Amino acid sequence: LHSHPFYNSEQVSQRYVRLDRDSFYIPPISGAGLDLYHETIDRQMAAYHELRETLFPVAEAEYFRIFPARSKRRDNYKRDIQRKTQEAARYVAPVATLTYMYHTISAVTLLRYRRICRQADVPHEQRQVVELMVQAVLAHDPGYELVLEEPLGEDDFAEFPWPDEQATPASGFKEEFDASLEGHVSRLVDYKAAGEEVLAAAVREVLGTSRSELSDDDAIALALDPDRNPAYGEVLNLTTHAKLTRTLHHPGYTFRKRLSHTADSQDQRHRMTPASRPILAAQLSDDPDFITPALIRADEPSLQRYREIMDHTWEAIGKLKKMGMSPEFVHYLLPNAVAVRFTESADLLNLHHKHRMRLCYNAQEEIWRASVDEARQVREIHPHIGKYLLPPCTLRRMAGARPLCPEGDRYCGVPVWRLEVSEYERLL
Repeated sequence: LHSHPFYNSEQVSQRYVRLDRDSFYIPPISGAGLDLYHETIDRQMAAYHELRETLFPVAEAEYFRIFPARSKRRDNYKRDIQRKTQEAARYVAPVATLTYMYHTISAVTLLRYRRICRQADVPHEQRQVVELMVQAVLAHDPGYELVLEEPLGEDDFAEFPWPDEQATPASGFKEEFDASLEGHVSRLVDYKAAGEEVLAAAVREVLGTSRSELSDDDAIALALDPDRNPAYGEVLNLTTHAKLTRTLHHPGYTFRKRLSHTADSQDQRHRMTPASRPILAAQLSDDPDFITPALIRADEPSLQRYREIMDHTWEAIGKLKKMGMSPEFVHYLLPNAVAVRFTESADLLNLHHKHRMRLCYNAQEEIWRASVDEARQVREIHPHIGKYLLPPCTLRRMAGARPLCPEGDRYCGVPVWRLEVSEYERLL
């Protein structure tokens, strides 16, 4: 539903919603397989609740290090701290975790959904949803039957039958991909080399002026510097509409990334920074392959419990496959932490907006870390552009807007506007 730009979703986030046993999708399975499926979810949920508790002391210590004055009224902030532990604990929850949303699309997009719903990696559950959407539209307006096409067959897609031919990925794939990251969470692998020059020229074109009247540095500043461009002090995002900021469409950047499934779900919300996401089954192997949040890494007992539940989860997945259960249904037990590897591209306009949201210390920790990684690399190759890839509080300070932090009561407690991007660090 979210692998394209033509939608609007109002979706409940897992970040701060406590999970219970009724929170999961149960595929159409039965017998011993269903018993093991339930047993695995029960184990994952037990670990989830344990981690929410065992992570509390380290999260509490960090929280009151940031907000020392609040330590005098500790009980008032217990819920805030629990939200932080919950955000890390949910990495052990399965991707079968249900969500709720209002999903708005055009009729043309729904027709595309139905036409392509049998491609690889589209589960039975999603095909059901698409068919129910189609039937609801036909009940409202039967005339759509005239333009409704039958779904393409699985063998009509170029990737068929690759995932079946290679049930376990070549042993070298993950090693090759991870080595290519060179230690990055998100590595810059390509960019438009003349990005700064092209941006400056585009600004002069908008204004109908020459280089002798407006240098490259000044032109870039007009497009990106909040001190000279008041659009960045606005609460609403106006950059897509404003004349000068539309020049930011021209520079472009490509990143190779390794994120957890849950961080990738956050990443997909930025529909204008598209990625070539994988057929997940083609990247999976029999060995645990997951991302560990910073908060869990900071507490050794929690880290051991985390690794233990990951081992149990992959062991159960292996057993279910040997029992003959469809891999599609088995993969619902994969944890939110399962690693996803892909390449993503963005023009500067949409990368700037994404970083404005995700460099905020209130952003989900893993996607924040990837955004910091990206911003630092862009600074190295395009310093006149990269110095403006900043969180909202810093942009607002440069624009002279008040208050500096737009988050109100959700202020992170760190005066980030005083820091260089190279100094960014966080645990919560």
